[in-house]
Amino acid sequence: MPLSFTNEHDFKWVVRKIAVVGPGIVGMPMAALLANARIREGSDTPAKVLVLQRNSRTSGWKVGAINSGRSVIGGVEPGLDAVVAEMVREGILSASHDYGDAADADLVLVSVQTDKKGFEPDYGPLFESLEHLALALKRKPVGNIPIVVFESTLAPSSMTTVVREHFARHGLIEGKDILLGNSPNRVMPGRLVERVAASDKLVAGLHPLTPKLVQRIYKHIVTGGTLHATNSMTAEVVKTLENAYRDVRIAFAAEIVRYCDQRDIDFFSLRDAVNARLSQSDDASGSATAVPSGGVLVPTVGVGGHCLPKDGILLWWRRIESGEDTSQSLIVQSRTINDDSPAQTIKLGERAFGAFDGGRIALLGTAYRFDSEDTRNSPTLYTAKLLLEKGCKIHIHDPYVKPDDQNLERFKLTGYFTNDLDQALADAEIIDADFIVDPLSSDNTACGNGADPTTFAGAGSETAGGTDGLGAIGTAVASAGSAGVGRPRVSRTASSVV
Repeated sequence: MPLSFTNEHDFKWVVRKIAVVGPGIVGMPMAALLANARIREGSDTPAKVLVLQRNSRTSGWKVGAINSGRSVIGGVEPGLDAVVAEMVREGILSASHDYGDAADADLVLVSVQTDKKGFEPDYGPLFESLEHLALALKRKPVGNIPIVVFESTLAPSSMTTVVREHFARHGLIEGKDILLGNSPNRVMPGRLVERVAASDKLVAGLHPLTPKLVQRIYKHIVTGGTLHATNSMTAEVVKTLENAYRDVRIAFAAEIVRYCDQRDIDFFSLRDAVNARLSQSDDASGSATAVPSGGVLVPTVGVGGHCLPKDGILLWWRRIESGEDTSQSLIVQSRTINDDSPAQTIKLGERAFGAFDGGRIALLGTAYRFDSEDTRNSPTLYTAKLLLEKGCKIHIHDPYVKPDDQNLERFKLTGYFTNDLDQALADAEIIDADFIVDPLSSDNTACGNGADPTTFAGAGSETAGGTDGLGAIGTAVASAGSAGVGRPRVSRTASSVV
């Protein structure tokens, strides 16, 4: 029998098959690394890893790609392509459209995107997948107790309510027919393999045995981080709180950078002085590819990605649902500040270069993060819509985003997008770029094509953070000087571009 137990200390477990639902930026690296670990739990034979992907118009192709040995994650992902190719070649990793193939799985990872709809969770895609999964697990071998682990970010209390209730409606009772766990992901596009291996990670469950079992598997792939066993509610709160905190810190930096822009204060000098006084310096003021980790972060044209724009709302969901007044919530207000960043970016550009109305503008960088194809909540898309409302003629460029990207389609921007940089720059008067050199330098490589259009703004990103504490800021303002953001010292402008 694959799993039998009397309590959390007395159990026997054999893992023959691991299923991963959703081969996105979480599911794909998790599946590849679990296969690569050649996990032997209660057996001498490595567990097979099966990726499940619904046969949709936009994502159905992923099954064929994986089965041919290709990762489905675009952009630059060191190490991932090679691992996928090797594991498929060895017959350990495969993919399917048929959820029925997971009926005999011993462990299932759910890595389906969650989002927000207004001020509540949007679990539509998640529960569509869970419906197929529950129907499959109803046909599980007699006596088998599969473990279902949610890598997806969930609002606090979701595991004990909507998730448990969903499986119960299908006759799968937690602690008896199935074990439900959650282990919120902490990945970052461009560093997926590295982040899975090196990041600390929570392993949680509704039953006290579940974290122990998940830990037995995850220890094979989380080799540089620490696995922290806890309960499901704690894991839900910690994940959403961590990202809400980072979102608040970005909003704080946004307020400071807008203040600096209005008074011709060099934000980067200010930032470096504050962080030095806090002993929290980083390389982000001088490197466009460094992840900000100092006391003051680096705001850009907006906050994008799959976590930060929604997780603060997920954290507050039950309070909002109960009708409690959250109008004074710092977390909710931070969302308002960060959501306003694309509009503030345009105002900054117009303050420097005049009205954009009817102008020809190239937006370089469509994904929310460099070297990535991930356009979820990308500030570039919101900026593009605002520019179109001003009558601008725009081109949107990215080397990695696909022309049929579903978010481009959702924003009705497909016709403005190109992978051809020359085409994007051909008649541009203004460039909104995610890589910008000093405009006083002769090496203005961001303009390309020998043209000399005006360049402004910076790409949106999820900005990593360290600890806070900004008592030094008043002194630092006085010492920062007034070099002015029009003379950037780094490869992305510091402007009030959040």
